[in-house]
Amino acid sequence: MNQSKKIIIIGNEKISENKNGFYCDNVDMKTIPEELNKNFDIVFIARKSKVERSHILDLNKIQTASNIFSFLYNIFKTFKHKETKYFLVSITPFTFFAYFILFFFRKETFVYLRSNGYEEYKAIFGFVGPLIYHFMYIVVTFKSHIISCQERLVKKKKSNLVFPSELNDDWLNNHKEPLLDKPRLLYVGRIKVEKGIFSLLKIYEEISNEVELSIVGKIEDKEIKNKEVKLLGHGFDAKKLSKIYDDHNILILPSFTEAHPKVIDESLARLRPVIIFEEIDHIIQNRKGIFISQRNVKSFLETIEFVMSDYIKIQENIATNKLPTKRKFISEIENILK
Repeated sequence: MNQSKKIIIIGNEKISENKNGFYCDNVDMKTIPEELNKNFDIVFIARKSKVERSHILDLNKIQTASNIFSFLYNIFKTFKHKETKYFLVSITPFTFFAYFILFFFRKETFVYLRSNGYEEYKAIFGFVGPLIYHFMYIVVTFKSHIISCQERLVKKKKSNLVFPSELNDDWLNNHKEPLLDKPRLLYVGRIKVEKGIFSLLKIYEEISNEVELSIVGKIEDKEIKNKEVKLLGHGFDAKKLSKIYDDHNILILPSFTEAHPKVIDESLARLRPVIIFEEIDHIIQNRKGIFISQRNVKSFLETIEFVMSDYIKIQENIATNKLPTKRKFISEIENILK
């Protein structure tokens, strides 16, 4: 590690702490700091969580804050280090105020856009959501270097494009034959309105028990009321997660908004087809094995039937995809930061 190359990563992620270390839920916020720490001196500034999180962080320099004032103070303390660069992950109220301080003190700032804030804020706050996000976007990107996982996330400004991935050789090899006796659907992701999971559950309530649905994600009490849905848990390592994909035959991504969801590539790496809904058809790009359904029972069942009826041929097409890898993703970010 080159100690002279100090990068301060500032994120909205909530991190818990116990005697064994620090933990986060978002795999991105584990992968990026840990991998960059191999070639840079990384300090990770995030929010403090009272709720226990899933993934342990293999990182020495972590600072958490319980409120916006301590969050900003942690950033201010880093100014004693010269030649420091700042890496903001996503545009949120916390990173918005962080940018104000960085701009005032003329710090070199990079902003990583990994989701469509306009669509997310609309899903959460209604018609005023995009206005709120747009104001934050204009301010935070004013003098920043923009890193984006999709060109459509950037408005009227050049950006550096990267392709997020957790894939390594283990994901891409040693495939398992799927069980095709019935549709075995899998959802992997956050249990949030904008992720479309509740919309999916509403559709599933009208489907017979011949179709199985399993969920990987952190479930709060009473969030999932349908007893037919299999709740598999969360916080799995890559080996266990890839086995879960292998035990199912179709991944469902019901999101209302997405930029570059890594679960798509994970499923395709295990040769499992993916069904999405119309709102996010832009994520398909040139990948084979992704199918579009309308957000209703009839179209959803027709799409499932089509996939199951031609499954082996679909798998052959999926095998021709050239998927991004974690090694390439981190290399892209390192080159930008250098």
